[in-house]
Amino acid sequence: MSAMGSSRMGGMIFGVMFLYIGTAMGATRKLTPEQLANIQENYDYSKWCLVSVAGLIAVTLVYKAINDLQAKLRLLLCLGSDKQQYWATPRSDIFPKIKRSLLWAPLFGKRHNREFRLNRAVNVGTLPTRFQALALIAFVASNIAFCTVSIDWKQPRAALLKEVRSRTGIMATINMMPLFLLAGRNNPLIRLLKISFDTYNLMHRWLGRIVVIEALAHTIAYLMNKVGTSSWSAFGETLKQSYPLRMALVSTIALVLLLMHSPSIFRHAFYETFLTIHIILVSVMLGALWAHLSSASQYWLIYVKVAIALWAADRCIRFVRIIYRNFSTKMTRATVEALAGDAVRVTVTMPRPWKFSPGQHAYLYMPSVGLWTSHPFTVAWSESKEVIKFGDKDLALHRQDIYHKEKATMSFIIRRRTGFTDSLYRKAANSPDKMFTTLTFAEGPYGVTHSLDSYGTSVLIAGGVGITHQVPYIQHLVKGYRDGTVATRRIVLVWIIQSPEHLEWIRPWMTSILAMEKRRDVLKIMLFVTKPKSTKEIHSPSSTVQMFPGKPNIGTLLDMEIENKAGTMAVTVCGSGSLSDDVRTVVRSRAHLANIDFIEEAFSW
Repeated sequence: MSAMGSSRMGGMIFGVMFLYIGTAMGATRKLTPEQLANIQENYDYSKWCLVSVAGLIAVTLVYKAINDLQAKLRLLLCLGSDKQQYWATPRSDIFPKIKRSLLWAPLFGKRHNREFRLNRAVNVGTLPTRFQALALIAFVASNIAFCTVSIDWKQPRAALLKEVRSRTGIMATINMMPLFLLAGRNNPLIRLLKISFDTYNLMHRWLGRIVVIEALAHTIAYLMNKVGTSSWSAFGETLKQSYPLRMALVSTIALVLLLMHSPSIFRHAFYETFLTIHIILVSVMLGALWAHLSSASQYWLIYVKVAIALWAADRCIRFVRIIYRNFSTKMTRATVEALAGDAVRVTVTMPRPWKFSPGQHAYLYMPSVGLWTSHPFTVAWSESKEVIKFGDKDLALHRQDIYHKEKATMSFIIRRRTGFTDSLYRKAANSPDKMFTTLTFAEGPYGVTHSLDSYGTSVLIAGGVGITHQVPYIQHLVKGYRDGTVATRRIVLVWIIQSPEHLEWIRPWMTSILAMEKRRDVLKIMLFVTKPKSTKEIHSPSSTVQMFPGKPNIGTLLDMEIENKAGTMAVTVCGSGSLSDDVRTVVRSRAHLANIDFIEEAFSW
């Protein structure tokens, strides 16, 4: 969708919302001039709040469009060029400093994606990057401003509390819209702005905390005013008689419970339980808030309706995707094979062909293992094979007696952790031949694809099962080099594993890649085995596929590639949090030496 189309759509949405509010203002009981002035003031602030969010989206869209245009221009100019010297070094010191000090910088020190872990199953989250932290601080500050600006803090206590209650309640309601938008798998901003779901999930969690604080401030302001002018017993009598007040209290309690059960330590330890409780509490909160606003302050009910519409739309799209992708003359089936290293290879056979881009993921439902729950996994390999079938005769003599059908499969490598993945591995390990087939529903594809086509040099670093993110990129870039459709001249894969047995995870796919035409001209693979049983296990099959014991020195590897680079360099990493942080630190320290971009693939919940 173009930027102009997006702005028109945004204008239409805002126009409909404000028209609804204006209609509600005129349709309700007659209000005093003071009440109308207060509503108009709050309406103006709500409008500017939405306009500021739309402006932020527009600025981000322009920035992303400029980056995309630059990448396309670089690709066109570098096709057929081996050196690509013009793009090899930064043209200015400004952008490397911005990348090093803001865009790529952790909040403190070098720790960003490495989790604060209590044990193998429980962690208490990660720290945001410096840019993410500044964005969150700006959003918190804007909410504080919208809740407090132009309030006369010297007015009588009752009037002051009433105004604070009104402003905080409205802000909590307005924030429901982005809160639900950012939580959806089908959030349109993911593709429009090319920002990962992981970042939106971070913003969703913080926005939820802001909504809870504003709802509490709204409730406390009411209680202070009510109890201050009368008593707790009077409040109890009012609560018995007022249905909107009871619904407001139910909504606030549901929000507080949402906050209390959502810390990372609970999400990671009991994810399936957390998700079920989360959905139930959200439903209760929305229902109670709808009842409260429809009876007491329906001017702002439109925001709740939009939030519910966004949530319902996401669920409907997901349901349609599941039905379309998985139901045909045959249903989706998955073959699960237990592998060495506490991992399984899942091969999903689809009734309809899918189109995946490197780096995308899909959600898998396996009722026999995880009932109705779904879990995201990166698509490590996908392919479609043409199956030729004959008609009724044993030997078809005419073209019309033969028909073709595509058989689509996609494959995943899933490492055993806790919950669903643990149950999946144990079921495969205990099955005959360590393999079983089960009914599966796949939902997707999702995720942002970072195109590497315009980079002359691509360094792909993976730790353990993180290789699933890099394999599709390698296949795509080698194929593009063969066909002359990418600027790529050097591809270096660095894969860190604990045992040579882990090579079996991707052996069939890597065999296909190594057999590709011109692969030796562009691809170099470096395998690092951190826990070999003996030195005999460490051997290099060829000069382009090398194996080493121990952990790699990321700084030394990147220095070698910078020295021999062609054109702009991309460094991507997918692995443990500590590996990602190490690579980030090394790339930041060398941002001034090469025209280099850092891409980190992470998924948090």
